[in-house]
Amino acid sequence: MPKNSKAVKRELDDDVTESVRDLLSNEDACDDSFKKSSLIVNNHEGEGKECDVEEGGSDAEEEERPAWNSKLQYILAQVGFSVGLGNVWRFPYLCQKNGGGAYLVPYLILLILIGIPLFFLELAVGQRIRRGSIGVWNYISPRLGGIGFASCVVCFFVALYYNVIISWSLFYFSQSFQQPLPWHECPLVKNKTSTYVVPECEKSSATTYYWYREALDISDSISESGGLNWKMTVCLLVAWSMVCLAMIKGIQSSGKVMYFSSLFPYVVLVCFLVRSLLLKGSMDGIRHMFTPKLEIMLEAKVWREAATQVFFALGLGFGGVIAFSSYNKRDNNCHFDAVLVSFINFFTSVLATLVVFAVLGFKANIMNSKCVAMNTNKILTLLGSGILEQNLIPHHMNLTQVNQVSGEDYHKMIDHIKGVKQDKFESLGLEACSIEDELNKAVQGTGLAFIAFTEAMTHFPASPFWSVMFFLMLVNLGLGSMFGTIEGILTPLIDTFKVRKEFLTVGCCVLAFSIGLLFVQRSGNYFVTMFDDYSATLPLLIVVILENVAIAWFYGIDKFFEDLKDMLGFTPYRFYYYMWKYITPILLMVLLCSSFIQLIMTPPSYSAWIQEEAIEKTLRFPPWGIVVCISLVVMAILPVPVVFGLRYFNIISENTSGLSTVSYKKGRIIKETARPEEDDDASLIHGKSPSEAPSPMPGNSIYRKQSGSGGTDVDTAPNGRYGIGYLMADMPDMPESDL
Repeated sequence: MPKNSKAVKRELDDDVTESVRDLLSNEDACDDSFKKSSLIVNNHEGEGKECDVEEGGSDAEEEERPAWNSKLQYILAQVGFSVGLGNVWRFPYLCQKNGGGAYLVPYLILLILIGIPLFFLELAVGQRIRRGSIGVWNYISPRLGGIGFASCVVCFFVALYYNVIISWSLFYFSQSFQQPLPWHECPLVKNKTSTYVVPECEKSSATTYYWYREALDISDSISESGGLNWKMTVCLLVAWSMVCLAMIKGIQSSGKVMYFSSLFPYVVLVCFLVRSLLLKGSMDGIRHMFTPKLEIMLEAKVWREAATQVFFALGLGFGGVIAFSSYNKRDNNCHFDAVLVSFINFFTSVLATLVVFAVLGFKANIMNSKCVAMNTNKILTLLGSGILEQNLIPHHMNLTQVNQVSGEDYHKMIDHIKGVKQDKFESLGLEACSIEDELNKAVQGTGLAFIAFTEAMTHFPASPFWSVMFFLMLVNLGLGSMFGTIEGILTPLIDTFKVRKEFLTVGCCVLAFSIGLLFVQRSGNYFVTMFDDYSATLPLLIVVILENVAIAWFYGIDKFFEDLKDMLGFTPYRFYYYMWKYITPILLMVLLCSSFIQLIMTPPSYSAWIQEEAIEKTLRFPPWGIVVCISLVVMAILPVPVVFGLRYFNIISENTSGLSTVSYKKGRIIKETARPEEDDDASLIHGKSPSEAPSPMPGNSIYRKQSGSGGTDVDTAPNGRYGIGYLMADMPDMPESDL
């Protein structure tokens, strides 16, 4: 049980012990008389102690649980958490790689079979139990309490490197206020005799050089630390300061920031879409995206990648979804929220993909024009040397005006030359210059955002403005996800250990920044790749499988449906019953096994940038790197077996610190865990009858103080515990049957 769940005992004419379901169903989260009421606990020395009664029945000493200021604020928080950088740079890449528009079919199917049911499940348990992930899973089953701790560990790992990506975006944002943009052209090196282009840039491209050399100043391998990159260190400090300031007051501060951080990216995406559609070649990119390659849908890899994307797009398993929903009213329609946020996430991914492919189509046309011009010059050279004859060139083409040669004319000319010079064509060194080939160059992640997109923006009119908007959008998308990730750490720890939010937030951010210095070394990008690949995928899959199994099989799917009916006011579709109990766990197990097999078959490796050759090479992690990869997975999952073992062998009692579990049905208590020798005011049900309960301490009495009233009425608890979760004052309309 969560420590701050309460025993509810009332003395009217008879002593009545209510079931948890009756207690929760009667509670009105909006009732001001309930929220503003407080308890006066008098000890035998006559000193009074005033304690706030929290909505939902928390500890007497604890303040009332915060709540969202509005439903819109809550929806924006969930959207901000689920819609992140992956929607902008991973979903378009997966579309490009897995059949274009055909990829949307498996994605939608798996969104319905895995995404929405699991998202609904996390929203429901958080809203019902009103605790973070640790408290929720302790309540469901103390032996599975490690699930909540595992979620916190994964959240911390992800927060470490995710904020580094925000710091990269901040750096590019700060550099975008220049005309021309600093990555527009390769830098020149001057010496006493000549001026020449930096060789590393000449071999790659201006945007690639700027990313690897100017921004990251990257080393050649993960083993070469190279020291701290001071520019990125400052940006990381700014990023963590922003997160700390936004989170320090909990949802009261972060909720207000959500209005901007969640909505601004949509403004930018729409502006980018309108602008990119006016550019030459944008429709080529969109046509490429929506041209389905249906045969690819038969490959198992496509379905596995779609399932993984659904899984991470909604933020399942992190605990952020549970934490945000725990601040909701109990009668909030979380089923509607689950469907709404899931489809907002999906349509955001489609919108971002439209923008990316429109811009990439524009870039592909520019690159194709450069290719045509370069190869036309080659043909002119071949004509001058006599290798090619003039009659191979169509009469209507004027090769002296290289920039006037269209792609269509160039392809006709190449086809004609290829037909005549079949044996010698390859030796001529002429390229096909196809827009499709440019669009098929799969770019994902940082390569898409910091190389491909930045290169395209250099060709935009007023490019600094669009660069500022783009990287400000990335910062906002990242912050929205960071708020949910940090909330997934803070809320469970605050609920469990009762520390002050401000101290814990500052301490967490300082610790994360200190560890995050690992990622702003010159080799830091390789550690980001390591954490991204190994600290989240397998651990989160295992966490979500355990969450699903805990609800469907340990807690009981029938009992959970009764809870949902009681909370929502209607019975959810039977579809969810079969999904939670059978289909979704099976699909998750298949996904886990395939991910595990892929992990074993693919040796741990990373893409390293080799400065001298100016190319990326795939290198294997050194032995110590493989140990770190394995350690990340083990550390994330370790809390689950550790807590289970401690509970199973009674090293830690299942109701220590009030974290006991109560099973109940409507109207009667099934299992009771309170101990008479423990004065545990946090257990959910004190199932002792008055005759069995220990006698109250002499002189101890509990009073109810009504807000706005001058007097107090004695309300003696039969067993001497501070077990008052309801205050009957100012509730004249409550039906007698509910009392």
